[in-house]
Amino acid sequence: MDTRPLLLNADIGESFGAWQMGNDKALMPLIDCANVATGFHASDPVTMQRTVALAIKHDVLIGAHPSYPDKEGFGRRSMACSCEEITAMVIYQVGALKAFCRAQGGILGYVKPHGALYNDMMQHQHVFEAVLRGVAAIDASLPLVVLALPNLEQHEADAAALNITLWPEAYADRAYTPEGFLMSRRQKGAVLSDRKQILEQARMIATQRQVRANDRSFIELPAVTLCVHGDNAESVATAADIRAMLNEMESSL
Repeated sequence: MDTRPLLLNADIGESFGAWQMGNDKALMPLIDCANVATGFHASDPVTMQRTVALAIKHDVLIGAHPSYPDKEGFGRRSMACSCEEITAMVIYQVGALKAFCRAQGGILGYVKPHGALYNDMMQHQHVFEAVLRGVAAIDASLPLVVLALPNLEQHEADAAALNITLWPEAYADRAYTPEGFLMSRRQKGAVLSDRKQILEQARMIATQRQVRANDRSFIELPAVTLCVHGDNAESVATAADIRAMLNEMESSL
């Protein structure tokens, strides 16, 4: 079992024009990695620029968070895109965020697809390969965040063929199926809201690399990073609890 401290990541920079989402200023100091929206499901050029600046200020690793072109559905709807289109949209979005990082003296650190694109790449090999090609076209040294499934051998082999490192990820505030996938948001109980329950799941993942699925079975999760959502005051407080827990674990090593 991997006992390295987990990197805490969160989706961030998801405001758009006059529409404000999340509390980025409160959340950013709590996380290790910022999944910065790149304009297709949320955000705009000014928001991307400001979010990169905020991450640099707090010494947080910056990640590109590309998605399907679906602002109306917040990137949570699968789209019938060709492999060529998926590769191109990844290049477009990751390249844009990399430019904002470079313009402000920062460095792009990794890539984590958003929403339906993330789910689709984990379930369909051709989508995963298309995403890999997009990342490799920008910079093959950028790790790609993937869902920490019990068996990632095929994904690892595909990534290794392009010299890309995978960062398996677990979720503190999402319910799991027995196969290790996230429950659909359309299902009741898919998103955890109780702070105690979220902290207990985060602790289990951090200490045992396991999670309890919705059928009460246990799943092995080879995670190196842990995602928590922070789009309201209560969830920011939950993120603070997880940060404190992870800090305590790290100090005891």
